[in-house]
Amino acid sequence: MPEMPSDPIRIQFENVEYSVAGGRKLLHDISLEVRQGEMLVLLGRSGSGKTTMLKLVNRLLEPSSGRVLVSGKDTLLWNPIQLRRQIGYVIQDVGLFPHFNVERNVALVPTLEAWAPDRIAARVGELLDLVGLPPATFGERYPHELSGGQRQRVGVARALAADPPILLLDEPFGALDPITRAEIQKEFRDLHHRLHKTMIFVTHDIREALLLGTRIGLMQEGRLVALVKSEEFLNLEHHEARAFAACLQ
Repeated sequence: MPEMPSDPIRIQFENVEYSVAGGRKLLHDISLEVRQGEMLVLLGRSGSGKTTMLKLVNRLLEPSSGRVLVSGKDTLLWNPIQLRRQIGYVIQDVGLFPHFNVERNVALVPTLEAWAPDRIAARVGELLDLVGLPPATFGERYPHELSGGQRQRVGVARALAADPPILLLDEPFGALDPITRAEIQKEFRDLHHRLHKTMIFVTHDIREALLLGTRIGLMQEGRLVALVKSEEFLNLEHHEARAFAACLQ
């Protein structure tokens, strides 16, 4: 795997704006830093710009103005493929290959990186154990043989397979039933505490944000309207923060 720059594993937005054809702005002057080892939760309604920010980090999109930096290096100066191989990406629709069993799905990126077969096998086994899917039981299963929660666990394992320093998660548990979602949220919180990856987690669920986030960035109509420690969020007086807080009642 290509080496990351020597700077801390962090993500920076410097006066970032993003516009679509016709000049309509989806992001307005975003500046923030995601610190090494933290999980920054981007909280906001649909269309507030959360997913757009993720796509700027792994260069699926490029800023109209300003800069996005990964470990001190402007994303526009990265080779896009090398950049994305430093970043695990987990989405709500996990996107597992249906014709690959669980082991092959998790092994995808290490295989592309030409890891030795024994190293791949060891890594796949380690990760399946880590996400609570013992390889002896689940390794040979195919995605259609798994529950929704199990598929999400495979998605997380696949994102971690090549040991990327950064994880981007776009409402990864949104399609799960409430009980499974609560279980996997707690497991994922524990996983983050063990791995200390630098993460951005997108959600519109205030409970999820409070449970998982080191800090919460509140998005509204393409603007970052608040950025606070999770334990400080419910004290915010901003009207959008109060609207989310009301969901807890």
